[in-house]
Amino acid sequence: MTEQTPAGRSDASGAPQGHSVVILTGMSGAGRSTAAHAMEDLGWYVVDNLPPQMLAPLVELTSSGAGGRPPVSRLAAVVDARSGDLFDAFRHAVEDLRAAGSEPRIVFMDANDETLVRRFESVRRPHPLQGDGRLLDGIQNERELLADLRADADLVVDTSGLNVHQLSAKVRDAMGGRAASARLRIAVVSFGFKYGVPLDADLVFDMRFLPNPFWIPELRPFTGRDQQVATYVLERPGAAEFIERAVDLLETMIAGYLAEGRRYITLAVGCTGGKHRSVAIAEELAVRLSTDEIATLLFHRDLGRE
Repeated sequence: MTEQTPAGRSDASGAPQGHSVVILTGMSGAGRSTAAHAMEDLGWYVVDNLPPQMLAPLVELTSSGAGGRPPVSRLAAVVDARSGDLFDAFRHAVEDLRAAGSEPRIVFMDANDETLVRRFESVRRPHPLQGDGRLLDGIQNERELLADLRADADLVVDTSGLNVHQLSAKVRDAMGGRAASARLRIAVVSFGFKYGVPLDADLVFDMRFLPNPFWIPELRPFTGRDQQVATYVLERPGAAEFIERAVDLLETMIAGYLAEGRRYITLAVGCTGGKHRSVAIAEELAVRLSTDEIATLLFHRDLGRE
């Protein structure tokens, strides 16, 4: 995926070999710029605030090695509602890319309304779709505009509760290293229900059926990453059976995801606070699901939040 391709070399579809295209989009204030900077650090060629109509010319230009320069092997374009009426052409622009033999991946950045409001208020800037209304009106207008695009995205990244460094690390894990070349990437995310279910979850497992180590004084200070807590959780009645059945279920679903061309899914594992049970089970599932063709990315969203 990181190898550059000699100019003019294409596969049978007409798409340049080794040319990866990612379209970064999503809600204003959800971290598109941070994600773009993280991808630049990984060696991606990033173009910000691109009108959708310019996607096809950009892909052609960067993949052909015009002007005697080597072709760009990894291209990321940030396309969002800032382009105004031009954004209406987004779907047609993506269809044109696919018709030309390219397979762009759409990465959608999202966050809950509370997080978006807090971020906009901290920088004291109006929302691009706010007009003469309230900030929340602008956020709602954008959600309605992007609803279909979010549903079609290859990857939805929930940045609620993440700081800049955590978001950058999440993007690096998803877009760099072995994960970038795996046929399927599974993000296993532990979380606490009291902080809300992750917006980007494709599947949610509830670990609150297991006894809570929080009520055991000698285990309370530790987390599911510590051996004594992990051992306690995994040895509770029902834990081993759940893991076996969850892996069997996911293996069946993975075959379907691959057949449908899905390359990224998010599995959320929750307990009350996201410190003990969900962390221990998420760690175990990440190990059990990882194969040569499947890269598992492990995130503990609420660890340390209590």
